[in-house]
Amino acid sequence: MVIKNCKIEGLYTIEPKVFEDSRGIFYETFNEKIFKEKTGLDLTFCQDNESYSKKNVLRGLHFQNPPFSQGKLVRVISGRVIDVAVDLRKSSKTYGQYEIIELSDENKIQFWIPPGFAHGFIALEDNSIFNYKCTNYYSPVSERTIQWDDEKLNIQWPINQPIISEKDQKGIDFTTFVSEFE
Repeated sequence: MVIKNCKIEGLYTIEPKVFEDSRGIFYETFNEKIFKEKTGLDLTFCQDNESYSKKNVLRGLHFQNPPFSQGKLVRVISGRVIDVAVDLRKSSKTYGQYEIIELSDENKIQFWIPPGFAHGFIALEDNSIFNYKCTNYYSPVSERTIQWDDEKLNIQWPINQPIISEKDQKGIDFTTFVSEFE
């Protein structure tokens, strides 16, 4: 398992060692001991979520305010997505910046997104199955959404007119957003 720092502090990619033979493949998707050794983070995951998306479906940019903020370890089980994490930590030198990672069933890369980040993705293929391991339970009263196409963030999504939910269409813009994350 190879764990790499991303350009924004706190974000990591995880590349598993894949064993392949005539029967198929096997790989370890998470190892708490290795993750802790490489990152210094001691995590407890309490909830797993999974979404199924058609091509061009965009989900996000979602986050939960403290004290219900969530860290997420995400991966694609089937298909391909462009995954985005936006830094919402107001004391961070990368506040308002974002990281883009392509996740797929082929590359098997996972993306660690700690609390203090908004998260979203767009499906590049039909039947994209996306898995989230979360460090806190879902709390509808603390959930927030930032506009996926916010001009200030200027995220370079690969599709100009994605399919988005009614909830995500009502997201706030980043210029009026007031971060509760330090």
